[in-house]
Amino acid sequence: MSSKPHFSIEFFPPATPEGVEKLRGVRDQLAALKPEFFSVTYGAGGSTRDRTLQVVREIREAGLDAAPHLSCIGATQASIREHLAEFREIGVKRIVALRGDLPSGMADPGEFRYANELVEFIRKDSGDEFFLEVAAYPEVHPQARSYEADLTAFVRKVQAGANSAITQYFYNADAYFHFVDAARKAGVTIPILPGIMPIASYSKLARFSESCGAEIPQWMRRKFEGFGDDAESVRAFGLDVVTAMCERLITGGAPGLHFYSLNQTGLTTELCRRLGLV
Repeated sequence: MSSKPHFSIEFFPPATPEGVEKLRGVRDQLAALKPEFFSVTYGAGGSTRDRTLQVVREIREAGLDAAPHLSCIGATQASIREHLAEFREIGVKRIVALRGDLPSGMADPGEFRYANELVEFIRKDSGDEFFLEVAAYPEVHPQARSYEADLTAFVRKVQAGANSAITQYFYNADAYFHFVDAARKAGVTIPILPGIMPIASYSKLARFSESCGAEIPQWMRRKFEGFGDDAESVRAFGLDVVTAMCERLITGGAPGLHFYSLNQTGLTTELCRRLGLV
């Protein structure tokens, strides 16, 4: 019998005391699913640094594995070293190393331009102390010049010392398989985990997808639009679509799944149940 695929779950750092308290409950409920780790996002230019670190600290104090995001845009070598020291102090062993976005109004990108430079710096500073995840874009990064240029950028991150990759979410499994095949032909051997976005609201998903470059297939758009304000039908259809895609990904050889929970429990828990991950 084959073993169950690995899976992990992502949080974002809440901005309010109420959100912080809610996330503690969400974390405890999702911890019961036994994910490999929880990742925690990091705002543009380090805007959520303290909040990200606090969420990571509480995950570690609960005896769970945490993987903080760390973006390098707007950062210096000294500030990255400070982050790494903070991670060591709370027992972090895994980092999601990203370029990140330059905050609006900030003109200076800092001492790093691309994520491969961050990965290279962490390796020089800390050797193999940290397991480094990097981002991958099956449907191409929205700022990339071309598919080929984006793939080349991904390969550079891997060559700099990445251990694994997590993709942007998508709803076209063929895009993932095509990307993995292209990466393998380019010499990449590390695991590439599909990023999975459960669908709670079509309108919110459509807005977010527009900004991050994730494609919602036309047949899905038409189906969602046909539901109008029927939230229950949107939820049910979204679960069916994402479950079917995840089953195909796992059958096709994906090494695991990374769920973007949006700090909610219901959809991620139901997907894991349907997929036999719990």
